[in-house]
Amino acid sequence: MSYTVTKTLPSAKEILLELPLSDELATQVKKDRTEIKAILEGTDLRKILIIGPCSAWPEQAVLDYAQQLKPIIKKVEDKIKIVLRTYIQKPRTTIGWTGPLNQPDPFGQSDIESGIRYCRKLMIEAAKLGFALADEALFTHNDSYFVDLLSWVAIGARSAEDQEHRIFASMIDLPVGLKNPTSGNIEIGVNSVIAAQYPHDFSFNLQQIKTSGNPYAHLILRGGNGTANCNKQTLIETTDKLISKKVKNPAILVDISHDNSIDPATGKKDPMRQPQILDQLIKDLQSDSNLMTSVKGFMAESFIKDGNQNATRATCLNDLEYGQSITDGCLGIEKTETLILKLHKNL
Repeated sequence: MSYTVTKTLPSAKEILLELPLSDELATQVKKDRTEIKAILEGTDLRKILIIGPCSAWPEQAVLDYAQQLKPIIKKVEDKIKIVLRTYIQKPRTTIGWTGPLNQPDPFGQSDIESGIRYCRKLMIEAAKLGFALADEALFTHNDSYFVDLLSWVAIGARSAEDQEHRIFASMIDLPVGLKNPTSGNIEIGVNSVIAAQYPHDFSFNLQQIKTSGNPYAHLILRGGNGTANCNKQTLIETTDKLISKKVKNPAILVDISHDNSIDPATGKKDPMRQPQILDQLIKDLQSDSNLMTSVKGFMAESFIKDGNQNATRATCLNDLEYGQSITDGCLGIEKTETLILKLHKNL
C-alpha cells in the first residue's frame, strides 16, 4: 500500500467531550430537524432555503455573514425556513483546496486535527446565533464529529451514486438531500433517493449494521453537464417520476447555483443569475399546484461580497478580499437580502 500515516486523529467521542453541544443547542437542533421534516412531508407549508457560502471559510467572515443574515430570518420565518450552509469539505472534479476540515489554513499544510476543532467551533458559534445548520457529507466517516450539530445534510453530485453515501443517508435520523449526478441524469438522482429511503445491511466498525431507511431523503436538482434542469417541464417530469416510483415524501429541492446558474450566452456559471432563476421558479410553482406541493425549497450560494476570488494568487489571509468566496462564486449579502424578501413576498 502506498500511503503514510502522518498523524493519529482524536476520536469523535474525545472531540465531543472537548467541544460539547449544550442542552439548549441540542434542543434547538432537534426543533430545527423536526421543522424541516414537517416541511418535507407537507404538514408545514413553508419552503426551505438553504443558503450561505460555498465553503465555510474563514471563520470570522462566515460568522459576520451569519450576523448580517440573522435579522432577515424574523421577517420571513412565517413562510421560509432558512438553513445556513456550513460546508466544511469541498468536492473537486480534479484537484484543489478541499475545505477547512482538511486544511483550515489554505496557505499552510493540511492539518485535519486542527480542522476538526476549527469546524466544530465554527458550527457551534453559528448555532448559537440561532441558525439551523447544513453540511455536505463528502467523507462520511468525518461526520461523526459534526452530525449532532446538523439539521440537514447533502449528498453531493459526485457522491450520490456511491453505495456508502446512500447507506449513510439511510442510517441517520435527519433530512438528507441527494443531488442528481454531474451528468444531470435525474433518473440516477431518483434512484439514489429510493436507495436512501430503504434499509440496508452493511459492516461498520467491526459490526454488522442494519439501517432503518430514511423517509426524509429527498432529491436535489442542481443541473449537470453544463445544462440547467430546473425548468417547469423538467420539474413536472421529475415530480411524476418520484410519485410513480412510490418515493416516500416525494420532495424536491432546487439548487439555483451550480449548473442551474449557467448563463446560456457564455456557458459559464454565474451566481448573479440566482435571483432571476428563483423568480422564474416561483412563477412556475404558482402556475402549477402540484409543483408548489412537490418543490419544498431552494438552495443558494451567498456570502458577504459578490463573486469569488482566486486564492492561488495570494500568500496569506490578508491578501484576500474579506467576505468573498475562494471557491464557487456567491451572491453578496445585499442582493441576498433582496432575494429572500422577494421570495417571501411572492410565496
